[in-house]
Amino acid sequence: MPEDTHPSTHPPLPPTTEDDRVSWLRLLRSRRVGPATFHRLISEHGTAQAALNALPQVARAAGVTDYTPCPAGVAEAELRAGKTVGATMLTCADTNYPKALRDISDAPPILWAMGDLTVLDRPVIALVGARNASSLGTRMARSLAADLSEQGYTIVSGLARGVDTAAHLASLKGGTVAVMAGGVDVIYPAENTALAGDILRTGLRLSEQPIGLIPQARHFPSRNRLISGLAHAVVVVEAAAKSGSLITARTALDQGREVLAVPGHPIDARASGCNMLIRDGATLVRNATDVIEALPTPKPQETQAEMPLETTPEPPARSLRDTAALHRQILQRLGPSPLAEDQLIRDLGAPARTIAPVLVDLELDGRITRQPGGLLSLAR
Repeated sequence: MPEDTHPSTHPPLPPTTEDDRVSWLRLLRSRRVGPATFHRLISEHGTAQAALNALPQVARAAGVTDYTPCPAGVAEAELRAGKTVGATMLTCADTNYPKALRDISDAPPILWAMGDLTVLDRPVIALVGARNASSLGTRMARSLAADLSEQGYTIVSGLARGVDTAAHLASLKGGTVAVMAGGVDVIYPAENTALAGDILRTGLRLSEQPIGLIPQARHFPSRNRLISGLAHAVVVVEAAAKSGSLITARTALDQGREVLAVPGHPIDARASGCNMLIRDGATLVRNATDVIEALPTPKPQETQAEMPLETTPEPPARSLRDTAALHRQILQRLGPSPLAEDQLIRDLGAPARTIAPVLVDLELDGRITRQPGGLLSLAR
C-alpha cells in the first residue's frame, strides 16, 4: 500500500473507550501501515475500526493478497505493557498530544510518554551532535543546554552518547525531553539508564515505537524527525559530514524549523558537518544568545502585551553577488595586524548574524585567521 505524504487536515475524533484505543493500535501496528497511510485511512473511513474492516480490501487493491490486520491480542498486550511500565498512550487526537508534532507531515498517530508532559508547554530547542564528541564539543553542549534551560527553554535530544547525553544532563533541573528510538521503556545505550531515570523526575521520555521494542538502525532516522518536529530550532553541536545529526538538520528544514550549528576547526572531521551547514546558510552559534536571537518566536518571558507593536523584518537572503561583495569588504578591512571581530562588524555596519557565516567561509577557505580573544587577521 503506497504511503501518502501528508495527513488529513481534518483531525480524527479521539478514542474514548478501551476498544477504540485497541483499534488505533491495531491499525497502526498492521503490516505496511505507516503514519501517512494511517492518517489517510482514518480520513477515508472515519474511525480506526472502520479502517481495519476495510484494510484487507485496500491491500488487495494494492496487489497484496492474504492480508490480515494486526491481531487484537497484540494491541491489547501492548496496552497492558504500557500500563505496567507506567507509560501513557497519546493519540494525535488527544488534547495532550504535543502540539508541535501536529504540524509535521508524518505526525506519529500514537506516542508513548513517560514523565511530565508539561515541559512541552515551554518553547523547545533540540540539541544534537556526535556520539564520539570531543571534550570541547561536550562542554559546548553542556553550556548551551544549561543556559537555554535557565532562560526557560526545554531541551530535547535523543539520549545517545556524547552531545545528547551532555545536553540532557545539563538541562535536567529545568526539564528535558528524550526521544527514544526503541520503546519508551528500553534504555539505549544501557550506560544512560541512570540518566533516563533522572529524566522521569523532572522531564519526559517519548517514543512512537511499541513498548519493549529494542531499537535497530532503521529506527533512528524516524526518531530524528520527532526530535526536530518537537522543537522551534535544531542546534547541531558536532557532526561529521555523514551523520544522523545532519539527517535531523535536513528533516528540520523540511519541517520549517530553524537550523543552527556550532562551528569547528576545519580539519576536525567531527566538525565538518557543522561547517557545511553554516556554509549552506545555517545560523552560526557561539552561545545561547545566538540561539535565542535566531528564533522566530517570542522569548519565554515575553507576553503579548510586552511585545512591540512593530517588529523588525528579517534581512533578505543575500545573493551570491552580495556575498562576494561582503567578502571583498572584509578582506579590505583586515590586514596582518589582528582586528577584533566586534570592531569589524561595527565598521561594516551589518548585523552580526550576517557577518558571522561569511567569516567562517573565509576561514575555511584559508583567507583569514582567527586568533585567541576574538581577533581576526589576513592569513599569511
